[in-house]
Amino acid sequence: MAISELQVQTALKEVIDPHTQKDMVAEKAVRNLKVDGNDIALDIVLSYPAKSVADGVRTLVADKLKSLPGVGRVEVNVSWKIVSHSVQRGVKLIPNVKNIIAVASGKGGVGKSTTAVNLALALSAEGASVGILDADIYGPSQPTMLGIEGRPESRDGKSLEPMEGHGVQAMSIGFLIDVETPMVWRGPMVTQALEQLLNDTRWRDLDYLVIDLPPGTGDIQLTLAQRVPVTGAVIVTTPQDIALIDARKGLKMFEKVGIPIIGIVENMSIHICSNCGHEERIFGEGGGERMCKDYGVEFLGALPLDIHIREQADSGHPTVAVDPDSRISQIYREIARRVAIKIAEQGVDHSAKFPSIVIQNT
Repeated sequence: MAISELQVQTALKEVIDPHTQKDMVAEKAVRNLKVDGNDIALDIVLSYPAKSVADGVRTLVADKLKSLPGVGRVEVNVSWKIVSHSVQRGVKLIPNVKNIIAVASGKGGVGKSTTAVNLALALSAEGASVGILDADIYGPSQPTMLGIEGRPESRDGKSLEPMEGHGVQAMSIGFLIDVETPMVWRGPMVTQALEQLLNDTRWRDLDYLVIDLPPGTGDIQLTLAQRVPVTGAVIVTTPQDIALIDARKGLKMFEKVGIPIIGIVENMSIHICSNCGHEERIFGEGGGERMCKDYGVEFLGALPLDIHIREQADSGHPTVAVDPDSRISQIYREIARRVAIKIAEQGVDHSAKFPSIVIQNT
């Protein structure tokens, strides 16, 4: 007796994606289902980049279908497709950029830029097309962290070609000025420079653009939040109370301008002695998780205070790029996956699908 499509659909409803906690049918991941007698072939198209977990998802689906009575050959292909998601109302979208992730902190010194670059690299490692915009005009650090030297090209005299490091497209004021030149600019000049860097860069088909924001909640951040089409924000903090006070302000700023909070990353959460292995929570414990409970946002993950993260970022070879199999890289990839899934759960942007309405005299 041949297997019916209904049997297959019912079985797929019982396959839970361990990363989204949704079944394959509810996730709308099932495509091109073909049932030929007792043979089954289908595509699973995930809404988040999943290079490191695709085999696991494929095995889950295949094992479930192979458990059907009388089943023959089972063929499951797993891929992913990243789509644009909604942003603040009235903000113009950036060409060739599907989703913008703002990485912010209330105060400096919490490892925001290191988190931003490793998040971008982790999304890229999972199979997405990724760019990073260094929005810290006064202290641009991404050229150093990505190990990029030289100046961007301008093929038409108007726009800039993004630089590239470790497979990630990048743009920073640091590419355009001498490394020791201070930016003695007032807020409006900084804001204008940032908008030019964002809009005049010829980004190439990005699934995600990570923006490394300057610390704080001043005029620059507010202007960016009102003019840049941000899909969601990631807040970076350390567990200590002083950092959390400022992180809460950053979170409130994004709420006020209607930008969804994707979640919170707690950096420097624990120090493990490189000599004896002793664990010590130098900056306190559980601060990021308490903040998440207070505001009903997701705790994306915790990163240790580790000398290798600092050394690798300073040398232009961030952890995810040079030590992809390490536990720290694994944490960054798990955070990146949660970020991508949270974005995928947001409303889809349909603005490109609406036709232009032209009124003509007839």
